[in-house]
Amino acid sequence: MHTELKILVVEPDQSKACEILAALKEGGWQDVTVLASAAAMERSLKQQDPDIILIDLANPDRDTLEHVSLVSNAKSRPVAMFVDHSDETMTQAAISAGLSAYVVNGLQMDRIKPVIETAIARFRMITKMQSELTAAKQALSDRKTIDRAKGILIRARNISEDEAYSLLRKTAMDQGRKVIDVATALVTAAELLQ
Repeated sequence: MHTELKILVVEPDQSKACEILAALKEGGWQDVTVLASAAAMERSLKQQDPDIILIDLANPDRDTLEHVSLVSNAKSRPVAMFVDHSDETMTQAAISAGLSAYVVNGLQMDRIKPVIETAIARFRMITKMQSELTAAKQALSDRKTIDRAKGILIRARNISEDEAYSLLRKTAMDQGRKVIDVATALVTAAELLQ
């Protein structure tokens, strides 16, 4: 468990905020900041750059969820929201907002540690999947560019596909560049000449 995390807690009820702070300290987390409202979050985020955000809101609406997601930058850090009541629409809105955890029936002290652990694990899993998706999209885009470059060479030099790829590879090696960089330059030059 990462006890060196910087945690930002948004809790409007001061007595509950004290309980949360005590529960976090008991769990081993010392670097905790508590805010009384989500409105103060934006400035605090810039100053503190927390690793995880815990937000306790009784009945958030869709606008609140979207605002919290935007301000907290839920795509770049785990955000766990605790609510008293929810419905399917709000749950979907929370997922769309990128929250790592959306816990119904409020924030209970005995659930803080497992929720933090789950939010961090889910955030890491989603981040890894997004990274893999981005890499796959880039590989597909690179493959298309290389195929276009091979097509240009095949037509211009009347060579086979294998010979075209070998020429791209040899040129890349001779110039100390990547094959995709050579292919991109060739495609760009061909587009300029059309």
